Amino acid sequence: MTDALKVAIAGLGTVGGGLVRLLEEHDGLIAARGGRALSVVAVSARDRSRDRGFDISGYDWFDDAVTMAETAEADVFVELIGGSDGIAKEACEAALKAGKHVVTANKALIAHHGLALAALAETNGAVLAYEAAVAGGIPVIKAIREGLAGNRISALHGILNGTCNYILTAMRESGRAFDDVLREAQDLGYAEADPSFDVDGIDAAHKLAILTSLAFGVEIRFDDVAVEGIRAISPADIEYAEEIGYKIKLLGIAERTADGVFQRVHPVMVPTSAPIASVEGVFNAVVTQGDFVDTTVLEGRGAGDGPTASAVAADLIDIAAGRGGPAFGMPAGDLQAVPTLSLDRHVGPYYVRLVVIDEPGVMADVTAILRDERISLENVIQRGRDPGAPVTVVLTTHETNEAAMQSALKKIGNMDAVVEPPHLIRMERFQD
Repeated sequence: MTDALKVAIAGLGTVGGGLVRLLEEHDGLIAARGGRALSVVAVSARDRSRDRGFDISGYDWFDDAVTMAETAEADVFVELIGGSDGIAKEACEAALKAGKHVVTANKALIAHHGLALAALAETNGAVLAYEAAVAGGIPVIKAIREGLAGNRISALHGILNGTCNYILTAMRESGRAFDDVLREAQDLGYAEADPSFDVDGIDAAHKLAILTSLAFGVEIRFDDVAVEGIRAISPADIEYAEEIGYKIKLLGIAERTADGVFQRVHPVMVPTSAPIASVEGVFNAVVTQGDFVDTTVLEGRGAGDGPTASAVAADLIDIAAGRGGPAFGMPAGDLQAVPTLSLDRHVGPYYVRLVVIDEPGVMADVTAILRDERISLENVIQRGRDPGAPVTVVLTTHETNEAAMQSALKKIGNMDAVVEPPHLIRMERFQD
């Protein structure tokens, strides 16, 4: 067996600690599978004195991750710091320039700077690996880059944020409101004190931008992802969705067309028969459509020390075994610069919840606006009557385009009888 692969780890938080424990507990297994042992030789973190539950005295300690990336006697630099810029970016650049391989779990870094980092890795004969950046322990990067390499992937969709999936699942099961379930998710450690990146869809958008590039062979364009979070989802929406045979999920959706690429993250009503509908709690899932393989579904835990450390270890084993290649399945310079299509061009059915004054002529005015925008209704639900008082009316439409729908809702929202802004959720009719 050849000499051990020497590893330097920047960041000893939840994931970093999990990685150290995994490498220690599975050292023999890893050596057998990678053809050589993995040896942690250096670490860097904010607080050297913190008790992490494992001994770090045998590793070289660096107060500065960039200095470690440049000077540590290591073959691989593992970045577990987080953040799209600052120390994480500087350290990864320094490691690659020094000819060290880089393994990262940092989806924001890859979403914003993945193309430049991939090119830097190629220039310096290094590997840039990021399995842990998307969907935690699910090997979705390897599956798309290697397992599906013989296919043209036309579309993918996925639950890419376990916090949002947990919240929507708990809301449906308990009937509680978003704010109440969010507090519970924070108490359980599923959501951060500031949950904005999760519940506003940014985290999922980072991951979708990476998957879009990898699946379609295009440049990463995170800033072009249309993003909408789950704060506006109410228990009423979830109840109505169940009544018509749907569940609400926050999905990342990417589609390749002749005109360009759609990238969007937003709440979606999916049929209960769709594979993605059965993925509950903190689990993630990714569904791809390939021309030869048809539909593939990958599901598993999307976060936490164990699943994320597992994904980092998989990248390290690949490097130890000499399995490397371009970060996005082809040289960075070969990734296509294709247009990102506006959400206004999306076509599909829609769910709309209105709160209106229950009086004659209101629904006639609503349907007239929809008619003028050439929007056809599939179903209308109104439970009971309360003349002169606000009532909830739910509409579902046949397929129409986003621009027409938004124009209609703006007009409907300006009606005197409409007492709350109309609430829209896009519907997808994924195949079983």
